[in-house]
Amino acid sequence: MSAEISILDLFLQASLLVKSVMLILLGFSVACWAMIFQRIKILKEAQTQLKVFEDKFWSGADLSKLFNEISARSKVTGIESLFVAGFKEFAKLRKSNITSSNAIVDGTYRAMRVAMSREVDGLEKSLPFMATVGSISPYIGLFGTVWGIMNSFIALGTAENATLAQVAPGIAEALVATAMGLFAAIPAVMAFNRFSHQVEKLENSYGNFMDEFSSILQRQATSE
Repeated sequence: MSAEISILDLFLQASLLVKSVMLILLGFSVACWAMIFQRIKILKEAQTQLKVFEDKFWSGADLSKLFNEISARSKVTGIESLFVAGFKEFAKLRKSNITSSNAIVDGTYRAMRVAMSREVDGLEKSLPFMATVGSISPYIGLFGTVWGIMNSFIALGTAENATLAQVAPGIAEALVATAMGLFAAIPAVMAFNRFSHQVEKLENSYGNFMDEFSSILQRQATSE
């Protein structure tokens, strides 16, 4: 409890600039944690949806029935949006005057590629902010520390009888800014690396599905 009081006292005694730095870093930290919990939920849902859909897709279900079932939903996301975009484009191209099976499959693949780009962009949302916070927070904290220490030494130089007790509080309050910079940066960097890896795995899974689904559609287009 005393440590909490001492940190609060150091914040209250800090200069306006150092206080501003601390508040900025606190805001960064709160925003990052909110985004971290949000990304955990979204990526977990995407991974669960991927597994459920692949089990249903490879169980031998009729693709037309599966398409109608998914399209009837108010919101289609994740790998299901790739399937819907690809199957819809495939059906549209087959009804057109295009006779080349390769042209039909290429058009279908492009439609799925666009859908995948949108999904990956959604999964990567907030990651640039985390990377920015992880990169700049230590420097912002260091700036506050340097400013606080500089003011402490200026005050020390004007004092007639300078003692460690006079300069120590100013240095301590300045060092709190560096600590807060690290407190904001470390979780942001760890979360960014973790989420980037998960998004990359999902993107690879989406790409593999696109290739496999295109092969299935190629066989259907050729056999007709």
